[in-house]
Amino acid sequence: MLTPQYVKASIDGRIGRIRLIRPERYNALNRAMIREIVEAMERFDQDETVAVIVLNGEGKSFSAGADIEEMVDATPVSMELLDPFADWDRISRLHKPLIAAVHGFVLGGGFELALACDLIYATPETQFAFPEVGLGVMPGAGGTQRLTKRIGRTRALEWLWTGDRMPASEAQQLGIINRIVEADQLEAHVLTVADRIAAQPVMSVRLIKDAVDKAGNLSLQDGMDHERRNFYLLFGTNDQTEGMQAFVEKRQPTFKGN
Repeated sequence: MLTPQYVKASIDGRIGRIRLIRPERYNALNRAMIREIVEAMERFDQDETVAVIVLNGEGKSFSAGADIEEMVDATPVSMELLDPFADWDRISRLHKPLIAAVHGFVLGGGFELALACDLIYATPETQFAFPEVGLGVMPGAGGTQRLTKRIGRTRALEWLWTGDRMPASEAQQLGIINRIVEADQLEAHVLTVADRIAAQPVMSVRLIKDAVDKAGNLSLQDGMDHERRNFYLLFGTNDQTEGMQAFVEKRQPTFKGN
């Protein structure tokens, strides 16, 4: 495997950390960079020592979007043959919690990358936008779909049609991000959240994510049926036995991830 050029991946305790390292281009996402990001995510997803994945960006911004120079001469046929969004689709198949810590510009593809994460924490000055309409195109890596599911049709259309920038305060109000954290505290806060999740039973965390993801695509009853199957499945884990026994014995549980 070639040494990654655009990302730095490391393990900190039970947290897999992925840092975008193209600050001279505001972490603009080219195809090679996306592939490196996704491959790092998948390695952590398959690593039993990793419980949570955290994504952030080096420099002044999380990511200012796609690398336009890479697409300026594209044609419908070349885009179809390249299938540039195939790597993006792999993100939705990850089982472990994925947390984005964002700052500065979170635009276009950078916004889509953040929205593909399970949780998003941002600094007060962070700005979000989908400026693609001003380039004669539109989001293509899930932006229209994920934004609409987060904030509803009419609000999504307004942001997508105008390309206006959304401050972190409004993004939090609309439910796009979880919390605003001061820049000098962002990393520590996100790692604290990640550590708390990493301390929970692995299969409970995994099946909760699975059920919540299904909630957006199933009817209420179908979603509830899926939730119950996951609930019953957890009674086959040692962590369920330990968790309930510890509760009865009034002690802290010791989860082992099985």
